[in-house]
Amino acid sequence: MKRISILGSTGSIGTSTLAVAEQFPDRFKVVAIAGGNNSELLEAQIRKFRPSLAAIVSERSAADLRERCKDLPVRILSGVEGMIAVAAADEADITVSAIVGTAGLVPTMAAVQAGKDIALANKEVLVTAGELVMEECRTRNVRLFPVDSEHSAIFQSLQAGERKDVKRLVLTASGGPFRNHSAADLAKVTLQQALKHPNWNMGKKITIDSATLMNKGLEVIEAHWLFGVRPEQISVLVHAQSIIHSLVEFQDGSVIAQLGMPDMKGPIAYALSWPHRLPDVSPGLDLASIATLTFKEPDLELFPCLGYAYDAIRTGGSMPAVLSAANEVAVKYFLEEKIGYHDIARTIKATMDAHRPVQFKTVEDALKADLWARGEAEKIIASKD
Repeated sequence: MKRISILGSTGSIGTSTLAVAEQFPDRFKVVAIAGGNNSELLEAQIRKFRPSLAAIVSERSAADLRERCKDLPVRILSGVEGMIAVAAADEADITVSAIVGTAGLVPTMAAVQAGKDIALANKEVLVTAGELVMEECRTRNVRLFPVDSEHSAIFQSLQAGERKDVKRLVLTASGGPFRNHSAADLAKVTLQQALKHPNWNMGKKITIDSATLMNKGLEVIEAHWLFGVRPEQISVLVHAQSIIHSLVEFQDGSVIAQLGMPDMKGPIAYALSWPHRLPDVSPGLDLASIATLTFKEPDLELFPCLGYAYDAIRTGGSMPAVLSAANEVAVKYFLEEKIGYHDIARTIKATMDAHRPVQFKTVEDALKADLWARGEAEKIIASKD
């Protein structure tokens, strides 16, 4: 029986993780969960899975939840302290990190420092402080299992050979809702169009990141830290069908790929059950009915955010953290319909241009860079009005 703690239990990854746990009650026990501000869903999860510890963002919501769950043997906390407590819960064997954005960094690091294995679904943790997190994992002998479908695919494909023989990693991208758009089309896109992903059902922030290809840029940086490869060894291909989730090319010319239907329960289950595979987790794959798999190079002129991510990781130091924070701010304003689609990339570029990178020694250093970038991005957006 593996005991699971979930950061972000009310989000899309969190609910899928709970679905896997429910499907295999003899293998998994949910012992701690933390959600955003959806107290009704969190209460339903507490009642269904009976964790001993839960956390929610605001203290007001926590107080209300304590009253509603007073018939249950659960301790309910709030804020960052609550998230840290869930992440490092004594009972847990593995922590699923699925909080969106840089907010996931501190609790995830707390889980690592507590010696918990990590199932990582939060790209920003490694984008913001990848060197620090990976060093802490090595120091604590913590195993980090990727949950993103692309990184899970690479993780699985790498088992076909030795790391020293890897020539290149190829991340596939659906291309998002605007993969067939022209520059003229992109000038007119709306929020509603950007939120209609053709293949995946995800949260709003990651859906917008997919529309700009920033999601793939963050994954390039994450792959750099996860698999210890140089940025020039990581390629991106637009693969509209989202059937091949990523590929590994070895030095002898062999290419190993992982295929499957677009369904996050498969990568989640593999991260939780490694090195074993669980039965009937995801829908089966019928290649004959799919018939055609297509690939093309991403257009960095139409989707400059992907190029900015490569620039950030090549620059190194604090620049990836600045990229990620500026993107979070810009996406927030876009979701509020206060800026346009193209303003996301413009804000990120202007924030990066204004930054002078430094090296991080502590998580606090990373958070300072993140805070600076948020303030700078806010100023850039305000100056546009």
